[in-house]
Amino acid sequence: MLWIIAFFSTPLFAQEDGVVNEGNIDTQFSEYVKELRAEAEMKGFTAELLDPAFASIQMREKVVQADKNQPETKLTLDKYLRTRVPDWKVNQAVEKMQEHAELLDQIEKKYGVQKRFIVALWGNESNFGRIQGNHPVLSSLVSLAFDGRREVLFKKQFFAALTILSEGHVSIDNFTGSWAGAMGQSQFMPTSFLSYAVDGNGDGKKDIWSTPEDVFASIANFLSKEGWNGEQTWGRQVKLSERFDISTLNKYAGLAKDKMQIMSAWDTLGVTRFDDTALPNVNVRASLILPDDTTGRIYLAYNNFHTLMRWNRSLYFGVSVGYLADRISKGS
Repeated sequence: MLWIIAFFSTPLFAQEDGVVNEGNIDTQFSEYVKELRAEAEMKGFTAELLDPAFASIQMREKVVQADKNQPETKLTLDKYLRTRVPDWKVNQAVEKMQEHAELLDQIEKKYGVQKRFIVALWGNESNFGRIQGNHPVLSSLVSLAFDGRREVLFKKQFFAALTILSEGHVSIDNFTGSWAGAMGQSQFMPTSFLSYAVDGNGDGKKDIWSTPEDVFASIANFLSKEGWNGEQTWGRQVKLSERFDISTLNKYAGLAKDKMQIMSAWDTLGVTRFDDTALPNVNVRASLILPDDTTGRIYLAYNNFHTLMRWNRSLYFGVSVGYLADRISKGS
């Protein structure tokens, strides 16, 4: 969801390729914040909102460095799953689903999203609400916009964050999130909050930071709006038998919609269940995905997996959510 919009007709401070040059960063940042406030006023935000909001904004160099120094270590899916879905997390997921059973049953019925997937996303995103990030959202977003490499993206997120404040869903003091601006137990970016967050308990606020009703309903609402089918699961681990022509893999593998086929077609091509038996003969379309090529786990991913990709485009992330949801259903 990237977009292009011209803000400055001429650069306010020296930049190359949209990146802030070294120099008097404090002065440059101060001038940038002034211009950002002027644009916020043009968008109709009131002084009553903007005065305390902008008074709270500070340059957070650690946030910019975190964005620049994201790890490039090559993981395998197996290692990723061991890290993201350890046994203790599965056990806690089962316990949390039991703890919130009545609420989750209501939300599952309302939104048509199985509760095990709601809990799996909750667990993967914030460790069941325990790890939400303590970075001031406004300062993080402005610092990342000021950095210049993805200014358009983070400016849009910033103005969405101002809208969240203006609607009274959270106070400035409690408006915290990850270093990149993802917020609350569902880790929504501000624009996602505006599109999908729900007031689940009817108190007039969409509190994804501390209210379980709002957290679970918001997760379910996202999935529902993005096409989730509550009658289906996410996918299954499979194998490529000797009948499968590996030379045609590029033709068939991937998430492109035109590569999806019904199960009988995959069976004909030589895809089997993980235990080497034939695939079920059901009218379900699936994508063949190989997160680690043929050296690692292979899956047939259904439409619900495509919905998970709208939450996070990482194949590893999507598989980890499905894997945790499967283990929740087994109770271990």
